Amino acid sequence: MSVDAGKRLVNQDTSHRWQMLAITAIIGWLIWLLAPVLMPFAVAAMLAYLGDPLADRLERLGLKRMWAATVVFVVLLLAVCGVLLLLIPLIARQVENLIENLPRYGDWAQNIAWPWLRDRLHLDPNTFDSDRLLEAIKAHIGSIGTVTATVLGRVSRSGLGIAMWLTNLVLIPVVAFYLLRDWDRLVATIDRMLPRSIQPTIAHLARESDGILGAFVRGQLLVMLALGVFYGAGLGVVGLTVGPLIGMVAGLLSFVPYLGFIIGFVAAIVAVLVQYGDWMHVLLVCGVFVLGQLLEGYVLVPKLVGDKIGLHPVAVIFAVLAGGYLFGFLGVLLALPAASVIMVLLRYLLERYRMSELYNEVGPDDPVVAEVEVSVRSDGDVESNIATPPDDGTTP
Repeated sequence: MSVDAGKRLVNQDTSHRWQMLAITAIIGWLIWLLAPVLMPFAVAAMLAYLGDPLADRLERLGLKRMWAATVVFVVLLLAVCGVLLLLIPLIARQVENLIENLPRYGDWAQNIAWPWLRDRLHLDPNTFDSDRLLEAIKAHIGSIGTVTATVLGRVSRSGLGIAMWLTNLVLIPVVAFYLLRDWDRLVATIDRMLPRSIQPTIAHLARESDGILGAFVRGQLLVMLALGVFYGAGLGVVGLTVGPLIGMVAGLLSFVPYLGFIIGFVAAIVAVLVQYGDWMHVLLVCGVFVLGQLLEGYVLVPKLVGDKIGLHPVAVIFAVLAGGYLFGFLGVLLALPAASVIMVLLRYLLERYRMSELYNEVGPDDPVVAEVEVSVRSDGDVESNIATPPDDGTTP
């Protein structure tokens, strides 16, 4: 091959890399730009992704894709409606119960919790003075009218925003049905649009990501549901009037490691101290959450999620915070699935790096390292023997 031909191949390869980088940057920029309107489509795509395996199974049983998608869509719709009909009255009763008990929580905080903190932390006695707080509220009570007028004005101007929110709510099932019906066709279309040079690699990464996402999304949803039911039932058996509400919140937040446990445990301890004020019920609450952690760590996560995801708890927390900061609620919703896919890409890049010349090429010996001989004695200490230059008679 001539030098000119080699240069043309190098330039062509560099041009292709820049084109791929530009396309990726444009797609990322569009996603960031359209993030406020992407939430219904993201939720719909998640629902379609969850229902696609069942639709494929119905297709293998002889149903056409249209009817298979219709059956799966109806099942998902009935399941969501059933959950809402079950949870909304329960949540409403729990919220009413919480509002009725707010004076008791305030009295407990003022007369028990705050004095205990003041004595242990040696704080100013007026730090938690409720009288001062009430005086501050009365001093600013005149501004409530102005604040109310401002809020009402914003609400009246946000009619379009409310209409858009309702439109998005209606769009979710419609878009989910069409995506579910055409899911295989869309995947095939995307596969045909990929450059042939990278299609095998992208297909491999897509299959690996699909396996991890399937294990994560379906498994984690079941884990959240199981933990919510367990915590709610356990706290209800203990006798907490707001136990089911605390259990549901702890279950929903369990997708972030230890977040659901911490918030649920602290809320349950406060609630049981206000309601009963004895150590027996506190120990019962501790037992419920200890059993919940054992159930999650040794039964639910290994059986339902498995160890294929490989996300460190710190990576999970960072992914949720970064997703929320960049894309708001949509980012929080898609943070962990996106982090799972990113982990697949990082593992692939690590393997490519280990097979590259940059990693495997042996370099020349470092002259400084060559002059230092490091030996480890049997007792574990390290000795450094620096090679001494030969005495030429000039050394004093």
